[in-house]
Amino acid sequence: MWRRLLNHRGISRTVTWRNLFTMRLKTEQFQSLFTDGLNGLAELFEKNQHELRIAGGAVRDLLSGKRPEDVDFATTATPEQMKSMFQTAGIRMINNKGEKHGTITARLHNENFEVTTLRVDVQTDGRHAEVEFTTDWQKDAERRDLTINSMFLGLDGTLYDYFKGYEDLQNRQVRFVGSADQRIREDYLRILRYFRFYGRVAPGPDQHEPETLAAIRANGRGLAAISGERIWVELKKMVLDNHAGHLLELIYQLDLAQYIGLPPDGNVEEMKRVWHHAKDHSPKPMTILAALFRCSEEVEKMDVRLKVSREEKSLALFLVKHRRELCRSEEEPESIRPFTDFIIDSRELDSQSKLCELLKYQGERKLLSELLQWSMPRFPISGHDLRKVGVTSGKEIGATLQKLRDVWKKSRYQMDKDELLSHVKP
Repeated sequence: MWRRLLNHRGISRTVTWRNLFTMRLKTEQFQSLFTDGLNGLAELFEKNQHELRIAGGAVRDLLSGKRPEDVDFATTATPEQMKSMFQTAGIRMINNKGEKHGTITARLHNENFEVTTLRVDVQTDGRHAEVEFTTDWQKDAERRDLTINSMFLGLDGTLYDYFKGYEDLQNRQVRFVGSADQRIREDYLRILRYFRFYGRVAPGPDQHEPETLAAIRANGRGLAAISGERIWVELKKMVLDNHAGHLLELIYQLDLAQYIGLPPDGNVEEMKRVWHHAKDHSPKPMTILAALFRCSEEVEKMDVRLKVSREEKSLALFLVKHRRELCRSEEEPESIRPFTDFIIDSRELDSQSKLCELLKYQGERKLLSELLQWSMPRFPISGHDLRKVGVTSGKEIGATLQKLRDVWKKSRYQMDKDELLSHVKP
């Protein structure tokens, strides 16, 4: 009981009356994956009579017409069977850290291929899972988080979809596999993964299923036990996807902020304004999140929880400090001079980058464009030049250099060496 459908994109679809939905994919993006390395891997698994399929996000990307950046594979072979198979074939294996979870990474033709044995969760605690290996593809799909991430793609192009993931992808819906409450309790980080994929897939904000939001609210406290590093990976991806303003506001409405390092009383309206102005200018994640912080102490607390990089923390502190005081001049509203003066005075290597983020934060598109094209002029005077004209004391050299910098700034950085030295009293 099935029927086959064809469409203009070269995809043949087989609709069955059981849970499993299959179709055949023959797109350019799919065919482009078949390098010498993948062909060699496929031949090896076929020779040893083990099934090998593309899994998870790569399937979702291919069905969306994208060539995936990373491709993960799933197999019916156990880790021991894979190791024996690769060793016999003389294939190098690298990074054995994932072996206890069923993952073996093989290197063929200068490419790495990460292959994981099908698994079922035996026990979970909301952060980690104890797994057993299986040969049942549907059971492995059942343990995954979202329907759009639970599909497999055979190397002949056959799609294996057990939970209507393809239908959800076509309809741009984001749903958990089975019970949202159960999936979240297995790993509370799935709350943030839901938000991230909602921003990537959903056509508009606030189109969530009520029962999904209810499950998220009921389990939000579980995020407190998730490591800050894992939370930050998801959070900064979410902030750069569509609907980030809505999703961050939703995090506050569902009372999740306190568990993920964001200030409990975050300035949501400021954040939404900043996101609206900055979203089309490739802001850094911290540029959007900085709008939530009302003071530097909140940035420090966030860093303790999320353990962000030194550069990310420095940017947040910079934006919180300068977002009001460092802005366009009332006398010369079209000039970037206040910002270029700041860069030259600070003499820090990342000042220009930080100021570009500040202008994104402030919504200053024209000034941002100008600053991106601006190159810092070189101050033409050195201590060596001053010694030549009789300034020899180290303290005096420092004071004179600062004085000449001020003169140079007033000239709009146009004075050359001789003009500046004329201001030095012998």
